[in-house]
Formats: sequence, structure tokens, C-alpha cells
Amino acid sequence: MAEESWNQARLIPTSGINGADEQERRATSALLAVMSSVREFGRVLTQSLGAPAAQLETYIEVPFYLGERRLYPDGLLRSRRGQKEWTALVEVKTGVNALDAEQLEAYLDIAREQGFDAVITISNEIPAIAGVHPTKVDKRKLKRVALHHWSWSMVLAQAVLQKEHRGVADPDQAWILGELVRYLEHPRSGALQFEDMGPSWVTTREAVASGTLRPGDKCAPEVAARFDALLTYVSLQLGRKLGDDVTPALSRKELADPTLRSQSLVHSMSTHGTLQGAINIPNTVGPLVVTTDLRAGVVTCHVDIAAPRDGRATTRVNWLLRQLRHAPDSTRVEAFVMHGRGAGTAELLRAVRDQPALLIEDPKKDLRSFRIALGSPIGSKRGRGRGSFIDSVENAINSFYGDIVQDLRAWTAAPPRLREVPETADERPSLTSTALSSQDGAEPEDGHVLRPDTPDDPLDTDSAGQPSPSLAGSRPGTPEPSI
Repeated sequence: MAEESWNQARLIPTSGINGADEQERRATSALLAVMSSVREFGRVLTQSLGAPAAQLETYIEVPFYLGERRLYPDGLLRSRRGQKEWTALVEVKTGVNALDAEQLEAYLDIAREQGFDAVITISNEIPAIAGVHPTKVDKRKLKRVALHHWSWSMVLAQAVLQKEHRGVADPDQAWILGELVRYLEHPRSGALQFEDMGPSWVTTREAVASGTLRPGDKCAPEVAARFDALLTYVSLQLGRKLGDDVTPALSRKELADPTLRSQSLVHSMSTHGTLQGAINIPNTVGPLVVTTDLRAGVVTCHVDIAAPRDGRATTRVNWLLRQLRHAPDSTRVEAFVMHGRGAGTAELLRAVRDQPALLIEDPKKDLRSFRIALGSPIGSKRGRGRGSFIDSVENAINSFYGDIVQDLRAWTAAPPRLREVPETADERPSLTSTALSSQDGAEPEDGHVLRPDTPDDPLDTDSAGQPSPSLAGSRPGTPEPSI
């Protein structure tokens, strides 16, 4: 038998998984064990939940009684430091299994009775907005116990970031974290990618295309939520590649009230046939905005960049063109002038490269900013694969960032330069000024300095070249004339 067919021994094997129960049990045990073994990884997951910075204690299938019922949460996390103790129950789902509201409410009751701090759920469900749980539960049960959610995509992204970019101090622990990454990336682990736009996708897309979608249709909010979940998933995937935290861009009002975001997307779909969102990438010139036009079948990514504050209009355009050397010719560039309203001048990059003046409508007006946009066809299928909506959006974002955004740098003004002090001719020490003033001008080129006490000073001589009587008495050592 050839060695290529041999299976390498793994710390967390994917072989022998039979059924959803075994899949969930193995995923729970693997994750919690690595969280306790690799302190940096456990800390990055629990820090935002209020857990103290201490060694994590992890358990699986801990039995509890709720009334006469005996319940087994999938896991338990505990962190102790000094007199502070933090404990959370863990509920895990893998594959396409969804969280159950009744089960979560029972675990919330157990946590309240035991004095625990939180209940953590882990599944392939990606919430539309960070911090919002994908399962609705009775809010009265959340008064004393917090409810948090981790998607498997988020867990995997954090594991990759910690191992490949942030680093793990102990080499053995880094290898253990790498084994968890290998396991979660395997299809049999149950940690799935974002693979479906939901059962309402086809109905909503057809209604948008025909112009019959109404803001009150029940299918529209579900598609809006799946679109935001897609942006979250793409942000996590891009963050894994960049080694930094990439997050969806939301306003403060949308974060405080998630219904505003859903209403905005539903209104945009019913009115314009578009879905729009943005993602924040650290150290870039601005948010990367994604607009999907379901009627035209086009996804457009754009980013705005401020123009330089000095130089002529042509100079500012050339400054931008130097940064777009890797951008496709089909990229659209739009220029906006100072104090201008409405749309600016727009041209394709292939034309602007030949004639930068095409973006300048009035040379007397200063350019304020530029918008760089790139469109591509969008898929219509609800799942993964060729011609799918999910893949086309993800590919468009990755291509736009790689070809354009990562090369853009914000303009910065040149630092002020020191004033050059003019060189002065050598003078006798008794006649040298005690200090140099900023108002002193340059000396004559021949170095000759006019002095009022020299006989060649025209102000002190008469027409015959003799000392002037009117000034003779004012010289030091000259007697005053008698009256």
C-alpha cells in the first residue's frame, strides 16, 4: 500500500464520528480542552465576557437538576482569580442543527439557581449584528444571567489569528492550537462555512426583480439578516488572511437598536432593489462598502479617499493614479470638489490614466475627495458553488481589497522646514551684534558694512570730502562748539 494513503495520527481525529451527538460531543471536548491548555486562546474568547485573567477550568456534560428534571449542559467554564469567580454553562450545536429556545431558557434557570454568570452557545448560526443572540428567549431570564453566542466561524478565525499572527508563547501549546484549527477546518467536524442565504432567498429575490416586494413582507427581514450574517462571515475570513480583526461597520444607532438596521435594508430592497453594507479593515483609508443590486445583477465595492489639500487639481489626480497601478482598467473613479453637492465627475480608470484632466470639470475648484468603485456580476443561487450569491459577494470583496484598497494610502502634509539662516561676513568682535534677530536681512554681497563713524560715509562728509561740521560735534571725543 502506498504511503500517500496513510492517515497521519492527530491529537483530535475526525475519524469515527457517527451522528450529530458524537459530532457535538467531540467538538465540545476539543474546544474546551484547548481553551484550558492554551491560555492565550482561552483568554481572547472569554475576556470580553467578563472572565478574570486566570487559568480556565473546563468540564463537559455536567449534570444539574431543574425541578425534577436532570439536565446535562454540553460544557462548563470556570475562571477564578483571588476572590472573583466566573462560571458559564456551554451549549453546542454542530452542522445544520439550530439552538432551541426552550433548552436555553432551562439552562438560564439553572445558571440563576447556581449563581453562575452566563450561558454561552456555540453553533454555525451567525448573528446579523454582533452582540445580538440568534435565538429569542424570554428577556426576564436575562436579568441576572448573561447570554452570549459564538459562531464556529468566529471560533476558528480567533484560533487562526492567535496561532499565526498574535502568537502563542509555548511551542507545544501552539501545536495543540494548530490541531484544533485542523479539526475545525475538516468537513466532518460540523463547523460549517456560511453556506445558505435561507429559505426566503428565492422568493425575495424574484419579488425584488419584479418590483413587487413590499416593506411589510415577512420574507424580507430574513433575507436582510442573512445578508448581514454574510458580511460578518466574509469579515472573519478576510481577517484570518490579514491577521487582524475585520468587522462589519455599523452606526451607533444600529448597534443600540438592531431593528433599525433591518428596517433600513428592507426599505432599500423594496425601493431600490439593493442591499448595502460595509466592513472596517484596520489601517485602511476608509470602510469598504458593498452594494448588491438584485435587479441589475451586479455587486459593487467602493471606498472613499480624501484628496491632497495642496497642489493643482491635476497634481491631486496624478497622486491617486500612482496608487492605482494594480487596479483593473474597469475601475470607476469619481472626483468631488470642495463645497460641491451631488455627483462628481466619473470616468473609467483606463481613460483617466491617459487623460487625468477628464476628472477635472473646473480647474479653479479644489478637489475634495475621490471614490474608487469596481463592479462585477452577482450570482443568484442561495447556496454555495458556481453562480451563487455568497461566493460572488465574497470574491468581489477579496478582489477589491487585494487589487485596490491595500495599495491606498491617505495623504499627509509635508512637515515644515527650518528657515535657512544666511551666512554673515566676519566682523570685528567689538562691532558684532550681541544676538541674531529673525528680522535681520542679508548682508551686501561684498561684505562691506556702512558705519557712521568712518570718513567714507557720505552722510558724514561735505561735498569736498571733509568731515561735516554739523555732525562733527556729535562724534565721541569732539568738544562741543561754544555759543
